Amino acid sequence: MQAESVVPRNVGARRSAWQRIGTISFKTWVGLFIVLLALFAACAAPWLAPHNPNEQDLLNMLLPPMWASGGNASFPLGTDGLGQCILSRAIYGTRVAIIVAVSAATGAMLVGVLMAMLAGYFGGWVDRIIGYVVDLWMSFPPVVLALVLMVGLGTGVFNVILAIVLVDWTRFCRVVRSDVIVVRRRQYVVAARLLGFGHLKTMLSEILPAVAPLIITLFTLEMGVAVIVEAILSFVGLSVPADTVAWGVMIADSRNYLHEAPWGMLTPVFCIFLMVLGCNTLGDGLRESLDPALRDRAKD
Repeated sequence: MQAESVVPRNVGARRSAWQRIGTISFKTWVGLFIVLLALFAACAAPWLAPHNPNEQDLLNMLLPPMWASGGNASFPLGTDGLGQCILSRAIYGTRVAIIVAVSAATGAMLVGVLMAMLAGYFGGWVDRIIGYVVDLWMSFPPVVLALVLMVGLGTGVFNVILAIVLVDWTRFCRVVRSDVIVVRRRQYVVAARLLGFGHLKTMLSEILPAVAPLIITLFTLEMGVAVIVEAILSFVGLSVPADTVAWGVMIADSRNYLHEAPWGMLTPVFCIFLMVLGCNTLGDGLRESLDPALRDRAKD
């Protein structure tokens, strides 16, 4: 009877947790708009970009933006040292950023959540081994570790994604594990075990839905981290091939003419800033919307 009485509470608690998604804040809408805008630019790049991003026009090198003196309306944000349209390259660079952000965050989430579920649910020696691996892995500086991995893996978008996954899965594991330990001790989880639920069914049907809001928040924040790491790797030439447009590549190319044409660097820097701002704002907004304590504090 006690087991049966706590099961409906689980359903109601889980439903109320997901109902909080409907009360999302203005901050969440702003972050979601920025992320969706970047996704639209990545998908519609062939139609939005006025020029081929790799097309060179040596007669129009280092043109300023069209509103500045000497600007050309054909190149709204000016050109770089090879006469390439900065706006077109910035739009196409969104593709690499979106692919890496979504794929790397998804991979890190899957690996990290799996390890967190195993460690938090079973505890004991399983928790100790996974915790030791996480502590050891996080003792290395993440950017340095990503650079070392890229040297061994070689350039390419897939290798960038793999390197970020191998570096950042520990973020998910450490945070989610703490929540799994708390949820594991709740009455409805104990009741599920008494009713004959197996370990896998208990984790998937009882524990995972309870920690899902936290996972969603971490996922959006990890997207912003992935954008920064990819930009750093492409800046040092360890990310995408030379013929692939990326914001980090644009920053690296603009160093040679920074004083005479600063717009070549400002545009990709602003794109990175806006993308990371959107991901972080979306993550913070979701965290406030899904966490009752933070939501009540924001109202006060």
